[in-house]
Amino acid sequence: MSSHLPRLSIAAAALALPLPSALAQTDSAEKVAGSPLDASVAALKQDFESRLAALEKQVGEEKAAREAAEKAAKGKWYEKISLRGYTQFRTTSLFNEDMTPNLVVPADSSVSEKETFMIRRGRFIFSGDVSEHVFLYAQFDAFGSVGGTGDKGLQTRDLYADVAIDADKEYRFRVGQSKVPYGFVNLQSSQNRAPMERPDALNSAVEGERDIGVFFYWAPKEIREVFRQLVRKGLKGSGDYGVLGFGAYSGQGLNRSDQNGEFHWIGRASYPFTFDNGQILELGAQGYVGNFVVSTEQLAPDTGPTPIADPEGLDDERLALSATLYPQPFGFEAEWTWGEGPELNNNVLSPAVEVDTLEGGYLQANCLIETSKGPLFPFVRWNYFDGARKFRANAPVDKVNEIDIGLEWSPWPELELSIMYTRTIKRTDTTDMNDAPFYEEAQDEDRLAFQLQWNY
Repeated sequence: MSSHLPRLSIAAAALALPLPSALAQTDSAEKVAGSPLDASVAALKQDFESRLAALEKQVGEEKAAREAAEKAAKGKWYEKISLRGYTQFRTTSLFNEDMTPNLVVPADSSVSEKETFMIRRGRFIFSGDVSEHVFLYAQFDAFGSVGGTGDKGLQTRDLYADVAIDADKEYRFRVGQSKVPYGFVNLQSSQNRAPMERPDALNSAVEGERDIGVFFYWAPKEIREVFRQLVRKGLKGSGDYGVLGFGAYSGQGLNRSDQNGEFHWIGRASYPFTFDNGQILELGAQGYVGNFVVSTEQLAPDTGPTPIADPEGLDDERLALSATLYPQPFGFEAEWTWGEGPELNNNVLSPAVEVDTLEGGYLQANCLIETSKGPLFPFVRWNYFDGARKFRANAPVDKVNEIDIGLEWSPWPELELSIMYTRTIKRTDTTDMNDAPFYEEAQDEDRLAFQLQWNY
């Protein structure tokens, strides 16, 4: 406490003391010296200073206890974990006279004549640095697909640890269930992406975007900051997955056990080039190899044959190139993938899942418009795929040709409103096993989707 407190204490005591009229009439201090009044003042002063000393001691003890508690808690992992997330509330209207019963979008169950409102994603994310070298990340979806039944429930999306070798975290291993580094759009969070779903060609490589594995990432400190700023500034970045990354993963997909005891191997390189005018162009290349085990079912329930598939897995190999010009204000995204993988043949009498070629990708133009009522983000995207859905039973042929036109508006940082019109030129309905191996195709169909997203 301050050295002025004793004097202030005396003054306070003196001011608070009700003095008798006799003291007011005293001509000098000498006339009251040694009087009962002088003794009373001295006693009050002593009592006040004694109480003040006790109070100072109590404050000091409480401060010391608080500092001790803070020191004890400092560095504890539970003091560093944060909670955040987002929810997407969606509805889709179908325009054709037949309500497009054979228009099925595997990733979006709101595309249905029987569906009204739905929660597409309800994510909760726990993350934080538990030490100088270990970062934890866990993400759960409160409205995830459970067991492919169409029912919704709590689903684990991510559960991993980043183990950094150096203090700047330029060299790190990611261990656990996390996103597989294949494709810019797969790594881009659905919280940031403008189109409501990912394009089929890239997402068919890793449906759900995640798998269990070990990945190594490297990026210089200054480039890691660029990756972070591309997300923070609302430029639709993919996040920090390193300049170079490689690793091994199960290959069977999100929340699925391995089936053949063999790794999928993957490598990726990506770099954001910054120009003098502030524009940033990110170029990337990625590829993976492995053997994928396809599940099989009767083509027609109770009557159709069951396709043959190698129980040890079929060749699953892909390469993709990526280019992203971030919207400042105009932007552009382009990704294309080539490869080969499991695909159901068209032999009705002896159906089998064999290896066939595939290709596809997307082109997207967009723009970031800053307004007094919040940013607007209009976009147009062409989505194309000619291949198969390896994660679907029997790996059916899948052909997609669509155009999306949409607008995203964020009146406040915690709220986003989106509208997207989709013209389906062609899309295979891979859900009706009675049609296999010649699945029906939806053609020249239209739909309009609305979505409200809140961030927390």
